[in-house]
Amino acid sequence: MDVAANCSLRVKRPLLDPRFEGYKLSLEPLPCYQLELDAAVAEVKLRDDQYTLEHMHAFGMYNYLHCDSWYQDSVYYIDNLGRIMNLTVMLDTALGKPREVFRLPTDLTAYDNRLCASIHFTSSTWVTLSDGTGRLYLIGTGERGNSASEKWEIMFNEEVGNPFIIIHSISLLKAEEHSIATLLLRIEKEELDMKGSGFYVSLEWVTLSKKNKDSKKYEIIKRDILRGKSAPHYAAIEPDGNGLMIVSYKSFAFVQAGQDLEENKDENMSEKIKEPLYYWQQTEDDLTVTIRLPEDSTKEDIQVQFLPHHISIVLKGQRFLEGNLYSSVDPESSTWIIKENNSLEISLIKKNEGLTWPELVVGDKQGELLRDSVQCAAIAERLMHLTSEELNPNPDKEKPPCNAQELEECDIFFEESSSLCRFDGNTLKTTHVRMFALIVVFTGTSKVNLGSNQYLFSVIVDPKEMPCFCLRHDVDALLWQPHSSTQDDMWEHIATFNALGYVQASKRDKKFFTCAPNYSYAALCECLRRVFIYRQPTPMSTVLYNRKEGRHVGQVAKQQVASLETNDPILGFQATNERLFVLTSKNLFLIKVNTEN
Repeated sequence: MDVAANCSLRVKRPLLDPRFEGYKLSLEPLPCYQLELDAAVAEVKLRDDQYTLEHMHAFGMYNYLHCDSWYQDSVYYIDNLGRIMNLTVMLDTALGKPREVFRLPTDLTAYDNRLCASIHFTSSTWVTLSDGTGRLYLIGTGERGNSASEKWEIMFNEEVGNPFIIIHSISLLKAEEHSIATLLLRIEKEELDMKGSGFYVSLEWVTLSKKNKDSKKYEIIKRDILRGKSAPHYAAIEPDGNGLMIVSYKSFAFVQAGQDLEENKDENMSEKIKEPLYYWQQTEDDLTVTIRLPEDSTKEDIQVQFLPHHISIVLKGQRFLEGNLYSSVDPESSTWIIKENNSLEISLIKKNEGLTWPELVVGDKQGELLRDSVQCAAIAERLMHLTSEELNPNPDKEKPPCNAQELEECDIFFEESSSLCRFDGNTLKTTHVRMFALIVVFTGTSKVNLGSNQYLFSVIVDPKEMPCFCLRHDVDALLWQPHSSTQDDMWEHIATFNALGYVQASKRDKKFFTCAPNYSYAALCECLRRVFIYRQPTPMSTVLYNRKEGRHVGQVAKQQVASLETNDPILGFQATNERLFVLTSKNLFLIKVNTEN
């Protein structure tokens, strides 16, 4: 049986700077250039029936500016006329007008229920494109950096279902057979879902290949669908096409294509049953799981399999419970027995003695934890110093109470924990899981985050590799590069932006967040006008002295602020090693960040 491994993100300590002193505001002017667009950007506002937080994350915060990572300083957008417009910068002082490279055959204004058009640069010669109406395009572009050979030609054009946006794609060449794999995101209504908003998130993994070797046209050869309840922060296909990685608040799972409604109906009916599927208790050393058995059950009807991080329970040929355990157990010492009251009792021995499990199986909500009075009293005693009827009684004692008024707004974080999962492309099962657990305390009515791996943004550093993702680590922002080829260490810590996890949390109006591919700076923009740039520490040309610590300061990290001359909302934001591109509905701004080649 394939079992998902619980993985960790290994921080490279040499990339951290515990003596970082903060960012110094620099008043050095940033060269800023403005281009007026011939036609407005094809912005699609959310409809009245797109009211959930997932609609806002996926479509309301969509980045309408696309960076071609295969060619430096080349950005694209789609305008109201259905034109894909490109601006490639060679010289800042001699900017030309954006040029049309392709025009969608569809009249976008004729569709009321469309989404925003989306584009992804699959390789140096291939592009995947969606017009927002449910039609998928595969386009051969030739070498886009060479005006003599660049020619955008449709190789696939087909309706593939409800409207979607493209979030990732790759180009594959195996045994001289070329194929394109792409990820399509939809938010769809689940009519049988009686709980929550009634919407679910669909990720469709579509693979296109040539009809035959002599033909230029492509066709769909494979379609797989994942479903979840939250829009993914990050989703990308591995470069070899053998797997998929997803960062999301709620987990995703593959479903069969064309899964019938009766199956969904049965699942929803089971969720309505108020009685828990099982009960479990725990001590510092072990866990006890109790399951009520069907009548006339015998030992032969029960199959229980223990693995260090996994459990599987089958009753009368039907899977009853299966999944990853919260922590590891000793499978050799774990046992099960049928009790006289027709119940199954399972004993699991903890490997990490003293660890309190908040859940038995990761993500499973079908069981109920039973606590005895002794456990409740012990927990209350351990947390007593965190609560008080007084605001801050005796703050000088050994364990002073947590005072919520001493915390800043950027320390309060209401989002629950997220997970990073890898799915195998062949078995469609989860192979690796990393939970971004939160350490929280409750002070009165506030929920305060004291440590987390909050997701911040994704960026393409090397177009031949998967996109990197940036996570908050304490106060810092750490950049991680996924590597599908190294199963034991799949996520590499490649860069650190000192204190940026803390700094960005204070920007309450931030809309987009990114960094340069060479990590020389990070940048974020607000919904209107302002752009903030945070540079990596660089050596000082003059000598500074830290009076508090009595030492010389050899490096300083600069913060710069640019204010755009527009009142239009920012719709797109992209960073290259030298420049920042900012898109509004009527203008494209270019901010020169670095002057070095």
